[in-house]
Amino acid sequence: MTLYYTLVFILLMVEMVSFFFLVTPLPFNLRRRLFHFISTSDIIARTQYTLKIVFVFILILFIDSVNRVYRVQQDVIASNASGTVITTGTDRTEIQARKFYSQRNMYLCGFTLFLSVILNRTYVLVVDLLAAEDKVAAMKAGAASTAADSSVISSKNDEIATLKAELKNKDTDLATLRKQCEGLSAEYHKLGDQLNAKESLGDVNSKKDL
Repeated sequence: MTLYYTLVFILLMVEMVSFFFLVTPLPFNLRRRLFHFISTSDIIARTQYTLKIVFVFILILFIDSVNRVYRVQQDVIASNASGTVITTGTDRTEIQARKFYSQRNMYLCGFTLFLSVILNRTYVLVVDLLAAEDKVAAMKAGAASTAADSSVISSKNDEIATLKAELKNKDTDLATLRKQCEGLSAEYHKLGDQLNAKESLGDVNSKKDL
């Protein structure tokens, strides 16, 4: 295997590990922090840009390997059509080796490109899922705060109603005390009038005696 196909194989292994990491169930907070770091890191952004360029070269290698498979197949068909019989084992082994290497390189590059598309789509889905979970958590927190506010408002309304009832009772008590004071003042004035009448009668009787 040549150097660039070895690098393609290493990249394929890295993609498999990354895909396994994406689909592995992790705690929500850890997953959110990790994906937030991936989506906001400058190093990750530069790495993604570099990988896009690498995938362009892998696409070129894939096209070349498909072309090589096609040419080997055409050579076999042409030799059969011309009546040329492959008698030596070396020639047969060479043709089979060329076909095997060409197909291996084609499948290697094809699976690398296909897994890159799957990996990108899985990453986008996981990020969307985390964003949806954050929205649900925010909505739940808003609903809880609204419920708390409504409970606070209801408790304040209850306190206001209690204060109004107490004020009403105090007004009733004040009205009662006012009536009692008026009754007492009326009794006081009545007793004063009676005392004045008695004193005036006493003065008249004393004058008569004189």
